[in-house]
Amino acid sequence: MAVKVLTIKENILGANEERARQNQKLLAQKGILMINILASPGAGKTSLILATIKGLKDRLRIGVIEGDIASTIDADKVSQTGVPVIQINTAGTCHLEAHMVEKALANLPLHKIDLLFVENVGNLVCTAEFVLGEDKKVMLLSVPEGDDKPFKYPLMFIETDVVLITKCDVLPHFDFNVQAFTEAMKGLNEKAPILPLSARTGDGMKPWFDWLEAEARKKKNATSKS
Repeated sequence: MAVKVLTIKENILGANEERARQNQKLLAQKGILMINILASPGAGKTSLILATIKGLKDRLRIGVIEGDIASTIDADKVSQTGVPVIQINTAGTCHLEAHMVEKALANLPLHKIDLLFVENVGNLVCTAEFVLGEDKKVMLLSVPEGDDKPFKYPLMFIETDVVLITKCDVLPHFDFNVQAFTEAMKGLNEKAPILPLSARTGDGMKPWFDWLEAEARKKKNATSKS
């Protein structure tokens, strides 16, 4: 008798994509730009979000969804800035899924948000596979991690819309070759801009802010025309 093969992954991803479409529809109605922040643990996701809140809080109304396996450490830091934040604890799952974000959206004051960051679980593998309904994926790679990560985790760099090289203030102390990294990215995803920056010193943050503001305007304009 022939063995029946079940394509479980396809079924899971298909259901996730349907939920993601519903999230995207809701955010489009509200004119909210949602950014999915992807990176390994320690790459500086929370530091980037905090620095962005500080730099843009007078120009954009910001909200945050924090994704972690456990704890509220990052959400507590964001909460101190006064912006609305929801913590998602996955209890072992190594990535956020659209149904998790759906529940978070239901508990956020969406009428008070223009720009919504989703800080995904720190992971360079499966987070790229699960769409959440985001408008853009932003990939962070910190200088201490090394410039070879596009070769080791290509899907992350193929799927991203922007790459931020973080912790650039420590470049003199590490063998991170920006040119070699840029060449590697061209072979995988030549459309994604590469923005070197440091959330700690503020160097390079303006191009990041400008990109966010431009994308937020696009989203608002698209909503007003629909």
